[in-house]
Amino acid sequence: MDDILNEQEIIRREKLKFFLDKGLDPFGQKFERTHTSQDIKNQFDDKDKESLEKITPKVIIAGRIMMKRDMGKAGFVTLQDKFGLIQAYIRADHVSETEFEIFKLADIGDIIGISGVMFRTKTNELTVKADKYTHLTKALRPLPEKFHGLQDVEEARRRRYVDLIMNEKAKDIAIKRTKIIRAIQRFFDSLGFIEVETPVLHPVLGGAAARPFVTHHNTLEMDFYLRIATELPLKRLLVGGLEAVYEIGRLFRNEGISYKHNPEFTTIEAYLAYSDMEGMMDLVEGCLSTVCTEILGTTEINFQGTSLSLKRGFRRVHMVDSIKELTNIDFYVINDFKKAAKLAKEHHIEVPKHFTGIGHIINAFFEKYVEHTLIQPTFVYGHPVEISPLAKKSTDARFTQRFELFINKSEYANAFTELNDPIDQKERFLEQLKEKDLGNNEANEMDIDFVEALEYGMPPAGGVGIGIDRLIMLLTDTANIRDVILFPHMKNRQ
Repeated sequence: MDDILNEQEIIRREKLKFFLDKGLDPFGQKFERTHTSQDIKNQFDDKDKESLEKITPKVIIAGRIMMKRDMGKAGFVTLQDKFGLIQAYIRADHVSETEFEIFKLADIGDIIGISGVMFRTKTNELTVKADKYTHLTKALRPLPEKFHGLQDVEEARRRRYVDLIMNEKAKDIAIKRTKIIRAIQRFFDSLGFIEVETPVLHPVLGGAAARPFVTHHNTLEMDFYLRIATELPLKRLLVGGLEAVYEIGRLFRNEGISYKHNPEFTTIEAYLAYSDMEGMMDLVEGCLSTVCTEILGTTEINFQGTSLSLKRGFRRVHMVDSIKELTNIDFYVINDFKKAAKLAKEHHIEVPKHFTGIGHIINAFFEKYVEHTLIQPTFVYGHPVEISPLAKKSTDARFTQRFELFINKSEYANAFTELNDPIDQKERFLEQLKEKDLGNNEANEMDIDFVEALEYGMPPAGGVGIGIDRLIMLLTDTANIRDVILFPHMKNRQ
């Protein structure tokens, strides 16, 4: 904390002495309120001045002072609570002398309680006429100027608590985030899935292609990874017979930060016995269209100026076909790695050492030429086996029963027909180890326990992961992932 105080901060600290001299706690006690700003509007918005004078409804409210007008022997304050704003009127002859003194000393940002009756002012504003004024918390720092708030976006993300006070959109996103997650839970619960929890600390790196955070457990004398995926523990539960499971939780990837990447982020992963990739397509369509309708009342949305439809019936296209559409290159007929590598170089695509198969080059072509063209929801399936170590092979063994969902150029979901052949799975892990030796920092490690689990028999199954932060961005029309995460990771202040 900066030890140099500005003039306002000095004055606010000097006011603490007044409270102490009066025997009052500057930082308050429990306070029972009967109404929120929303309750008041719901109950009294339709009441005119005469109706309120007849019933003189009594209310007790609490909130933060956002505006104050001092008019000598009377004054107005506008309080903000979780739901919005409500005005209160304080007169010297309606509250005690000490209470009025406290009101006169109050600053913008202080938290107070008001007891009184509802009435309408001459300008017809619904207002609480105070008969008791209670100081609850002294704000020692001033809020930003009302009409501009925190103009520095980075500072708003660092001091989210101030951003939530000043920025209605920030508060709306925070509340909507919870509603979206609850809607996702209701959707999966309604289909008979059960929500589970799996470990955050993993002894083996697996379940996704990503660079991990590494930590150490002193008592066990073991290194652990913060999980990059929940996939492998959840599939163990299918082996155990739970059949339909999901987990909503944080994943951690030690990678770059961008407008759509944060080092820790929230996903849902779901696994369904006796399903497959196409079953997961239906599941994802159902989830997104249902949640969108529940939250927004429609499946037609606008994201950053682009009209999108989340109505069921998303486009489905094989990765190789999508590349051919845009480059006229047909990777179905290319079986020679050297020829594929030559094509890559001709198309300005790098071929690093760990590209050991044509599949790596196919994926690189997709990322360079196709991904940025996918605007409306599109399932891209048929990923090469080299980049899909946990997915079941297609009838054409070069490809897998895997898809990714793209919306407006970004990936939102990743799903497979799950690989349940322990022999094939072990071979895939061995290939991943070769890639790691060749410099692929995102390659999976050998998970012997998972292979042994598959040897007990995992039913045919489909599995999917959906990025919840990106979905929240989509449904709240928010361009940057750090604005849908309450406490995103930021560089230290310089």
